[in-house]
Amino acid sequence: MPFPRGSSQPSDQTHVFYVSCIGKRHHGGRDPQAAARLCGRHLHSGGSAEIDTQRFAPPHSEQVVSAAKVCGVASESPSVKRLRLLVADKDFSFKAGQWVDFFIPGVSVVGGFSICSSPRLLEQERMIELAVKHTNHPPALWIHSQCTLDSEVAVRVGGEFFFDPQPADASRNLVLIAGGVGINPLLSILRHAADLHRERASKGRGYEMGTVRLLYSAKDTSELLFKKNILDLVNEFPEKIACSFHVTKQTTQISADLRPYITEGRISEKEIRDHISKETLFYICGPPPMTDFFSKDLESSCVPREHICFEKWW
Repeated sequence: MPFPRGSSQPSDQTHVFYVSCIGKRHHGGRDPQAAARLCGRHLHSGGSAEIDTQRFAPPHSEQVVSAAKVCGVASESPSVKRLRLLVADKDFSFKAGQWVDFFIPGVSVVGGFSICSSPRLLEQERMIELAVKHTNHPPALWIHSQCTLDSEVAVRVGGEFFFDPQPADASRNLVLIAGGVGINPLLSILRHAADLHRERASKGRGYEMGTVRLLYSAKDTSELLFKKNILDLVNEFPEKIACSFHVTKQTTQISADLRPYITEGRISEKEIRDHISKETLFYICGPPPMTDFFSKDLESSCVPREHICFEKWW
């Protein structure tokens, strides 16, 4: 099925996801140790940095567990690190919006982080990108304190929160509603939509993507992740992609280049309702109170449940 589906596959206590679509509300949680047990055995540090990915694959699993090497590390905000991973395994693939289980040598807890890059980057360069907020949870702490260029890890794709239209599918508009680091899977979807627009423009074939509207809320402009990347896409596709940034606790002056896109205050119900149509799908990712509020508001506005897909984290 090319459009929203729902299930729950939380991977750690830092990013516990509740995913719901098509009127089904699923929830649950794998505790970190149970996740590690499911993967066969804990990771242990030793003299070798080599990763035996067979350790992590549960019996009869269809998901590929792939070795990956860190080939880029950067600060995306004061509290968020961005990683670029080289995944050489040609069988590894993902859909825009999905996350990865993240296995670290010497760390027994399995991480769970949404991919923020597009599937096209993986297809062309065998790379994926993650953006991870600093916490004391072991996988996130390792990324912020020990991860370096050439660090070796393993990854496995999971999740049913994605946008993966096929060429013959009906054209859809998207409204993406993000709170904080909930931007990650939605940025992957936004980048994928841009790739679909490029393919259609250059080749005259492929999926006919509709418009995309991103509504993104954070504490202040320093915590609006990927804002330059997002605005680059808005400028590349001014008739197809639009964004509205919201800041709730801004204490410094907003720069002139950002000011046209900034609203001080939370995302409003009216702003979302203005984009309701029978061709529009809504994707929501952020703190549970935000996703609860907007998903219920959309339902009360007669948006079909199968057109609402949300993922919660905390």
